[in-house]
Amino acid sequence: MQRLLTSLLLLWAGILFGVSFVATPAKFLAPSLTLPQALDVGRWTFHVLAYIEWGCLLAAFAVLGAMRRRPGDVPKGIAICLGGIAGLLALQSFWLRPILDMRVLAIMNGRAVPASDFHLLYLALETTKFILVVVAGWITTAGRGSTVNATERRRARAVNEARQHDGW
Repeated sequence: MQRLLTSLLLLWAGILFGVSFVATPAKFLAPSLTLPQALDVGRWTFHVLAYIEWGCLLAAFAVLGAMRRRPGDVPKGIAICLGGIAGLLALQSFWLRPILDMRVLAIMNGRAVPASDFHLLYLALETTKFILVVVAGWITTAGRGSTVNATERRRARAVNEARQHDGW
């Protein structure tokens, strides 16, 4: 299960990086796209990305739930990262993206819109979300290597106590 969660998180990080930090800025370099066209493509790209991210988040929580047999079996850091991601994704989906959509539609309809920092805020949230996804993936990877889950620690402790009791 841990490998599945690691794979999911790292795949999600790759999708997020590719869409948000590579494809989105690159479309503004295309001389054949006007600003309204590029903004419209970006608007739809981020709507589709949000659906993918909500699916990844739900899948990650489902895998996390399946991994958790007893308290302590899953590192708390993963749950904290996923909770933070959920909050950021909700903020983007239900508050910030609708504001940006209205601005893009106004520009597409030829209206002038006042300058704002909403796109910079979106970029900051996107960057934070990406970092949290990578950190959660790193925690799951680190959990497979040098650390063991709580059940394995309890077993090892019981074996050591039995050995000490038997005079090993």
